[in-house]
Amino acid sequence: MRLLCSSTSPFSSKVRMAARHLGIKLEEIHVDTNAGPTLLIDNNPLGKIPTLLTGDGEAIFDSRAIMHYFDRREGGLYPSKKGKRTEIEVLEALIDGTNECLLSIVYERRFREPEKQHQPWIDRQWAKVSRALTHLDAEPPKIGKKLHAGHFALASLVGYLQLRFEGQWEADYAGLTDWARKFEKHFPDFPTMKPQV
Repeated sequence: MRLLCSSTSPFSSKVRMAARHLGIKLEEIHVDTNAGPTLLIDNNPLGKIPTLLTGDGEAIFDSRAIMHYFDRREGGLYPSKKGKRTEIEVLEALIDGTNECLLSIVYERRFREPEKQHQPWIDRQWAKVSRALTHLDAEPPKIGKKLHAGHFALASLVGYLQLRFEGQWEADYAGLTDWARKFEKHFPDFPTMKPQV
């Protein structure tokens, strides 16, 4: 299987870590979404990453769809009990939404001239991020014997914060940095698989 991805993308990171954890071998193809590469556009009309190309010629896109595909294939990313599964799915949705807010801030700053950047928009996105981080800092997913999708999602979020927002969040959310250290003990590949340039 081939994964169209980026080393900086938190969504790519989540999927890559989950695959490594499950023993799923992926050929990683790093793409620049801004360039609109044909391989990506032909397989995902939205031109977004990650996009998984299976051996059967199927294209699966959106990180959560890929995570569910991995779970159906190998099991282990989501609990079998319905209530617990819903809890993990909601956690993953919260974290993915937080990453989307962070990406909105990054894109606003990267693609607009400084005088055209809309600070109220940035502030609104950061307010959402702050609420989510406060919630996650107070109630991070416990790390037991088994890692699940929520763990990989949160690890990708912390990694993205470390990459793009260094010095802007750590003092207020020390619990999340502690959580990341615990996660690394259970998943030693975290430092090399978290979002990075």
